[in-house]
Amino acid sequence: MPLAVYPKCFLSALVVDRTMTLDEWIALVARELDVDGLEFHPGFTPPDSAGRRRLRAALEAQGLAAPMMCPAPDFIQRTAVLRAAEIAAQHRAIEATAELGGRFCRVLSGQWKPDVSRADGLTMAADAIAECVPFAARHQVCLTLENHYKASFWRYPDFARRKEDFLDLLARIPAGPNFGVNFDPSNAIIAGDDPIALLEAVKGRLVTMHASDRYFEGGGVEDLRRLDQDPRHGYAPFLRHGVIGRGCVDYDRVFGILRGIGFTGWISIEDGDDPAVGVAHLRESADFLRAKMAAYGLP
Repeated sequence: MPLAVYPKCFLSALVVDRTMTLDEWIALVARELDVDGLEFHPGFTPPDSAGRRRLRAALEAQGLAAPMMCPAPDFIQRTAVLRAAEIAAQHRAIEATAELGGRFCRVLSGQWKPDVSRADGLTMAADAIAECVPFAARHQVCLTLENHYKASFWRYPDFARRKEDFLDLLARIPAGPNFGVNFDPSNAIIAGDDPIALLEAVKGRLVTMHASDRYFEGGGVEDLRRLDQDPRHGYAPFLRHGVIGRGCVDYDRVFGILRGIGFTGWISIEDGDDPAVGVAHLRESADFLRAKMAAYGLP
């Protein structure tokens, strides 16, 4: 079972502040972490084909792959023009995934804006994702729908963050080699759902997984739901990404299910908010996951 890493704790440094270069991130991973690949984000991926080809060669020289891309499309848009722009951006992410030699590209529903009904949101998201699937197929890429909470730069929470909405959306998009599920256990906890029950419900369509863990510092799920109604708060300050294995997720039960279905796909570490301890925490998370893989016979 291959293990990747996503730079959650360094995302601002790579995308917003530009205080870390992509070469520095790759070198850090190669030097410090026991992983097989890096999960990419469009914000720090080279925008041109030549740059992506050079990046792929540099990764391969380090013995690393780029299996996954992690865009955050927002298909919950009132106008066709805005939805088309989001679809075009998702297409660009698919192209980048393929040029890096990757196989998986995340897809989301979008932000649940106050003026959008559940019925309208389901239609907007399902239609847009369905339009992206043939494009992904042409590039030999599999779109992975994630049970997501809120992108770092979003104003509102994800439309399909709750189990019932996620499963309804998933059911509207036919199963196939170019569409599946990226499961994130700690996102289910934030939504007030049981991550084990959600994994049981989607395990037949599971293709990738985000290994994440969460803990609350000075608040809880009900406080989070109240803040979701007030977008000024953005990402709740009392919600923390933690070292994997230290938070709320029961990883023994997760890995028991993965073993039961013979899962061999990529798992990507999504760990930490604090860059000051980012490398140490990522290393601890990688070691934890390697130990679980070995314990459950999923090397």
